[in-house]
Amino acid sequence: MAESNENQRILIIPGMGCTPVRENNWYAWLENELNSLGRFTVILEDMPDPDGARESQWLPFIRNTLKFDDKTILIGHSSGCEAIMRLIEHDKVRGVILVAACHTDLGNEDEKASEYYNRPWNWEAMRANAEWIVQLHSPTDKFIPVAEARFVAENLKSEYMELKNRGHFMGAQLPEVLKVLKEKC
Repeated sequence: MAESNENQRILIIPGMGCTPVRENNWYAWLENELNSLGRFTVILEDMPDPDGARESQWLPFIRNTLKFDDKTILIGHSSGCEAIMRLIEHDKVRGVILVAACHTDLGNEDEKASEYYNRPWNWEAMRANAEWIVQLHSPTDKFIPVAEARFVAENLKSEYMELKNRGHFMGAQLPEVLKVLKEKC
């Protein structure tokens, strides 16, 4: 738990192609909601290589520019989930929220080129490196089949929420993430 005089640091890692980041999906809404509570420090930045979302560019950027430590909460959406999952194979964090996660490239050449899927996932290390992991998915996601998310949830042993009729979570708000953060912090 963060000390009472210290804001909880949160990094929001967007999905592939989401630039400018504050004009996409629910990211800016969540940043504003959390900032209005006065107890969070939210980091939301445009990612390098936004259309490729390559691990070789995203992970060094997250580690060296956005910076996080074992007290940080990471929130990922789509490709941002896979970046976070690779990070926590080696780095400790306080908590993780994954929105629309997958574990394979789904036969998509762009996803294959992103580099996340070229080796096995270390589920045990991921579980050990996060105090808690919450995952959200919708059966109506047209990009990532629900079976992908269920596989990730089973292997991560995450707190898994399956939300009906939410697609790929590309709406302007995502109140479930805000609720999770209020409960965990």
